[in-house]
Amino acid sequence: MVVTPSGGLCVRDLTKRYGAVTAVSGVGFDVRPGEVFGLLGPNGAGKTTILECILGLRRPDGGSIAIDGLDVLAHPASARTRVGAQLQSATLQDKITPREVLELFGSFYPHPASANELLTTFGLAAKANAPFQSLSGGQRQRLFLALALVNRPTVTVLDEPTAGLDPESRRDFHRLITGLRDAERCVMLSTHDLDEAERLCDRVAILAGGRIVLIASPSELVTRSGRSAKVYLETSCTLDAAKLQAMAGVNAMERRGPGWELDTTDAAGTVAALARAVDEANGRLVELAIRRPTLKDVYLSLTGSAWPAAENPKADESAAGRTAGSVP
Repeated sequence: MVVTPSGGLCVRDLTKRYGAVTAVSGVGFDVRPGEVFGLLGPNGAGKTTILECILGLRRPDGGSIAIDGLDVLAHPASARTRVGAQLQSATLQDKITPREVLELFGSFYPHPASANELLTTFGLAAKANAPFQSLSGGQRQRLFLALALVNRPTVTVLDEPTAGLDPESRRDFHRLITGLRDAERCVMLSTHDLDEAERLCDRVAILAGGRIVLIASPSELVTRSGRSAKVYLETSCTLDAAKLQAMAGVNAMERRGPGWELDTTDAAGTVAALARAVDEANGRLVELAIRRPTLKDVYLSLTGSAWPAAENPKADESAAGRTAGSVP
């Protein structure tokens, strides 16, 4: 028997093997309505396998999945009506229009969302009758998100939804995801972009080697990591190095060109002490910059491995790219 919070997604002890390789081992989490929940990890961490099991594209070897209390493994057909997905790679026929494809996919469900409303919501009304091949990359991504919502799902799964988008399209897409949360949607977001996860997600799960290392909000993860902030300063006056080292929170310092970089566990206290020191020396701050710990720093502290500098999201741990077109 599966127990899940009402209106949410519940995953318990999920395990999936491919031959001798265990891609996912004992993974569990809940996603609540009105929450964007992020899955973070490099290629091979198990993200896509987890999403495919939730979507019914792969059957797990162990564990349970439930949506609105409905056992996904025992009732796969019913469960699929409660979930929408935008996977890594998807395409449509060149000549089909946004209106046609929304009406087509809507016909698969008993109570679909209005095609006109979706076109308006996702900024596609002007392109409603244009062929798919004429849409820009951002417009195509918005259409795929609209398709993911055509069945009014409880859970919306987004796998690398902004990969390859230009900055403006990415910002537009972020606003749409925020809108889903505000509408009390249950959103699962898998991304390689840690800055994106930090901006959008209410909670994130850090994955490594098919296991969840920790689940918390981005800010809580940063706090728990114990990572220090970096304060760079450049002044018109000379400050005593020993005085800088003794400032609140400072545990290390290094000369950086004309200025200093201070490693501090109390950025606010350090900056306040710097302002006083500069004022006492009758000088002025020429430059001041604060770099707080990021999820990349957190990942390093939790797993002992640096986040890969560049990844190809198409080459994830399973065949999601080949099956993406089968799930709107």
